[in-house]
Amino acid sequence: MQSSLPTLSVPDLGAIQSLAKQDMAAVDALIRRRLASDVVLINQVAEYIVGAGGKRLRPMLLLLAAGALGHRGPDAHQLAAVVEFIHTATLLHDDVVDESDLRRGRKTANAVWGNAASVLVGDFLYSRSFQLMVELERMPVMQILADTTNQIAEGEVLQLLHVRNPDTDEAAYLRVIDRKTAVLFAAATRLGALLSGADGTTCDALHEYGLNLGYAFQIADDVLDYASDAQTLGKNLGDDLAEGKATLPLIHAIAHSDEATRARLRHAVEQGDTEALPEVLAAIHATGGLDYSRRRAGEYAAAAERALDGLADNDYTLALRGLARYAVSRDH
Repeated sequence: MQSSLPTLSVPDLGAIQSLAKQDMAAVDALIRRRLASDVVLINQVAEYIVGAGGKRLRPMLLLLAAGALGHRGPDAHQLAAVVEFIHTATLLHDDVVDESDLRRGRKTANAVWGNAASVLVGDFLYSRSFQLMVELERMPVMQILADTTNQIAEGEVLQLLHVRNPDTDEAAYLRVIDRKTAVLFAAATRLGALLSGADGTTCDALHEYGLNLGYAFQIADDVLDYASDAQTLGKNLGDDLAEGKATLPLIHAIAHSDEATRARLRHAVEQGDTEALPEVLAAIHATGGLDYSRRRAGEYAAAAERALDGLADNDYTLALRGLARYAVSRDH
């Protein structure tokens, strides 16, 4: 792939996707080959969710991290597919747990085929991801991904414990993000570094980048649930409230509202009361909850960029910087 980014210019998402286009095409082809099963329902559900599009951010991160250190090739494509399979499995399971009916602007798999099919196909994708990683016969790779999938499962349970819990504070919220979102970002970038033969310090730096990017991305995502609209967002506005999830904008509002407003906000979380959404939005705006959350996301994005300071400034490193900025500036 030819270098396509101006020297020392931090690219936007479109330029980053163009840089990774050839490798991502190879990853997508591999994903579709390895999704194949002689069980028709598996093919239908897996193709439905994988074919839904999305930015494929996590596999792209792995490819960019490897590219930043001079490595490209089939092993990177295979591990990128593994990361996408793991992510897709978590989406299937998430939507069942959350009882979601809309993702990326269309019906969720569980809304189409039911919860049982979604859970079982998610299990298929998890197990297929482990088949793919074992084929590479690299124990450090398997160790990273085994630990990561275990932490993701812990994050799912941890989040479940905080559903309809108005006492969820910022520290508890960040612990959920760490396991549910940030660890897979960090695994993707660490694996890219590992494939390149980088030393421990460089692998740690890419891990730190991915971890902070994951925090920034998720906090920004939670801001959009209160600041966007359903058409742009691709899911129902206020879904987090409906699911009884206290995310950072609302956590901040509860902590900084007067006693009467705080009581109403707590009740809205406990009941998953979407009819209270106008009042919740008013409290979030009154307390600066969106600005505070955006600022926190920006702090994590800046930390992600700082983690790259020891790397050479090439097109791929600049693309990683661009993703840190995109994470906190996007509208969906």
